[in-house]
Amino acid sequence: MAQPQLLFDYTGHLPECPTWDAQEQALYWADILEQEIHRYQPQSGEHRVWQFPEEVGCFALREKGGFIVALRSGIWLADERGILGQKICDNPNNPALARFNDGGTDHDGRFYAGTFWAPGDYKGALLVRVDNDLSAHVIQSDIHGANGLAFSPDRRWMYTSDTPKGVIYRTPLDELGEPGKREIFKTFGEGEGIPDGAALDVEGCYWTAMYDGHRIARFSPDGEQLEEYRLPVRCPTMVCFGGPEMKTLYITTTRENMDLDELEKFPLSGALFTLEVSVAGLPKPRFKG
Repeated sequence: MAQPQLLFDYTGHLPECPTWDAQEQALYWADILEQEIHRYQPQSGEHRVWQFPEEVGCFALREKGGFIVALRSGIWLADERGILGQKICDNPNNPALARFNDGGTDHDGRFYAGTFWAPGDYKGALLVRVDNDLSAHVIQSDIHGANGLAFSPDRRWMYTSDTPKGVIYRTPLDELGEPGKREIFKTFGEGEGIPDGAALDVEGCYWTAMYDGHRIARFSPDGEQLEEYRLPVRCPTMVCFGGPEMKTLYITTTRENMDLDELEKFPLSGALFTLEVSVAGLPKPRFKG
């Protein structure tokens, strides 16, 4: 069985939202708390960083170049230099209490961004979708920490997770991609870790980073755990597929809120890892708006 390997000599604070660009054969990711988007090209070793004025919860690459980026206060379009241009919408939550978190695009190139309700007193977070005409819509609520966004290859299901609640959901989609009633796909107990960012493969299996669980897990469309890969860190945050054949799993991890004792025990916390797998993953479409 393949083992996770370090991508390169890099340690972030809260790396999230890994995104493979097949055109450039390069990996992008956000470091939320450092307010950055990164790009690394494995073949050349080139590493580039864009700085933003607020936390970068999530982003997507655009067909027209540049990014759509969910900052704490709202969602923006940015050019190839990372310079903010048009503001699409405000954060529908109170930005002092909820920043944007996990997100990405669906098969039609629409952008989704969920929020994380920091107070934790109730499930006050939301999931927002930006359509290709740049209109923004809240499509789900009753969330504590939005995560785990992924879309099935047959376009029938949207998967999400609520990390603090330890649950993965799936939501049926109609022929236009509009969501129906959310249902529970998988729940987790003490000691298993809690589901964070995720990706789907061509067989419709769901790969998730198990935060606080030291592992990556793959689940069948029926919720059965098929594979598990252990990591030398406690908190992986998200996965995506990439590489020439889309059979490399890229894994982000974090060192947020870790004390010196834990960092000494798990010094690779915050690093990025790769894992060679046998099944290809689904690419992330560029935002078409």
